[in-house]
Amino acid sequence: MRELTTNQKGLIAENAVIRRAIMMGIGVARPLDDERYDLILDLRPGLVRVQCKWAVRQGGVVVVRCYTCRRGPNGMIVKRYSADEIDVFVAYCAELDQCYLLPRDEFDGKRLIHLRLDPSRNNQTAKVNLAEEYEFGARLQRQLPGP
Repeated sequence: MRELTTNQKGLIAENAVIRRAIMMGIGVARPLDDERYDLILDLRPGLVRVQCKWAVRQGGVVVVRCYTCRRGPNGMIVKRYSADEIDVFVAYCAELDQCYLLPRDEFDGKRLIHLRLDPSRNNQTAKVNLAEEYEFGARLQRQLPGP
């Protein structure tokens, strides 16, 4: 299998998020112009600006890059996301076929987010992000209004 481009990985991640949202009965929209967010989720009554990211599994950890990187005339340009641009990251890990919802304000200023698939071997719990706590469906259900 050939290596996917960055754009292809982004499209796969976006479509995985769209599929899961639709299956949960959540409205999905795309911006018409060039915005920093990829999707808008309609959580009724609120709207959430979503930046979709491709995540990779490295052993017992899912790694999410929370920045964009492109080549400019003077070298690489790296930009992070701010509160006035997005509300959440949703990362898709193809190896696990799982989406993770990461509120931007919980990870503000971080370049990488590590989600542990298993508890740490030394039983550390402080500052450990367990992947299961950020799984898309469960995390979003806690934010949706009840019937």
